[in-house]
Amino acid sequence: MSEHVVVVGGGIGGLALALAVSARGHRATVLERSAEFAELGAGIQLAPNGLHALARLGLGTAVRPIATPMDELRFMDGVTGAHVVSMPLTATYQRRFGSPYAVVHRGHLFGLLLDACRSSPGVELRADSPVAGYTQDNAGATAVLASGERVTGTLLVGADGIRSTIREQLVGDGEPRVSGITVYRSIIPIEEVPPPLRSAAVTWWAGPKCHFVHYPIGGGRFLNLAASSDDGVTEAFAGVPATTDRVRREFQRLPAARHLLDLGRDWRAWVLVDREPVDDWCDGRVTLLGDAAHPMLHYAAQGACQALEDAVLLAELVDRGPAGLVEYQERRRDRTAAIQRISRESIRLWHPEGAAAQARNRMLAAMTAERLHDEVAWMHEERIGVAG
Repeated sequence: MSEHVVVVGGGIGGLALALAVSARGHRATVLERSAEFAELGAGIQLAPNGLHALARLGLGTAVRPIATPMDELRFMDGVTGAHVVSMPLTATYQRRFGSPYAVVHRGHLFGLLLDACRSSPGVELRADSPVAGYTQDNAGATAVLASGERVTGTLLVGADGIRSTIREQLVGDGEPRVSGITVYRSIIPIEEVPPPLRSAAVTWWAGPKCHFVHYPIGGGRFLNLAASSDDGVTEAFAGVPATTDRVRREFQRLPAARHLLDLGRDWRAWVLVDREPVDDWCDGRVTLLGDAAHPMLHYAAQGACQALEDAVLLAELVDRGPAGLVEYQERRRDRTAAIQRISRESIRLWHPEGAAAQARNRMLAAMTAERLHDEVAWMHEERIGVAG
């Protein structure tokens, strides 16, 4: 029997679900609140688990031209300039996890998913369709739009982000938690980067209560910059312009990374927010996906990967109705909660100072490549699907 899945939210997770549902012979209607389908933001890291999920969506070949494989994850002391440790991502890593580790521009990945949905006869895309809530009965679930219009399917999935309207009705846990950290982002053309500083690496510069990450995106045409400051901010904001002078003052604590930070321009700032893991994000014929279900700080670089995993598994279970939603939740709950927690806990790795930073450096420097691979295996080796 063909199902009709109403997907609330047209971001990466919502589009991935719609595409996966359609590929299995079902229908999907995607309701996006914005006037058009578009994705803002900068770089996304795609570990093998995310790339495997894209392959299950039929996009394994299509993603290659827009994704840039990385050779290493490099950890630097942003105060002293010392190279602490690198995790290699080439031959041994790729044999173990069956895939490279790649980075991609968020807009390019979104465009890939959007084009695939537009080409699928089973997907209906509706922009300018903000959803105010949902109702359900024994036969189906209905999205109630702000206009009063009702869109009914056999199942409804809230993929509408960290401030999900569907989550608010289903879970009711209020506003997201403000982390107290502001992240500043910039993208610059690679030709503005001195050749010695160009490398196929995700590089972290760690300092006291701050750190700075950079890596190439857009097929190596741009450098993505993201600098995080544990500044105790208490009010959330997103995409606010920030002056170059402000960023330079804020990150004087990273003198060894100044040569790269000074390259940034047109900075924008976000306050990082997340939520506590919850045990139950299903309500009969309604469930949540991605940031609506398990929003996480970006420090494990798994947000997009986990949304893609959600989409692949949920699409394989929709023909089981409400029972399939429960199985999806049970299969995803512990894994996503663990990544939510480690994303918070990793702040302690990036932000110590003095003797604590020196102890961290010694601990990391003692790790072999095999040990580093072991540390991330539980995240990176997942090949999602009903069959495991």
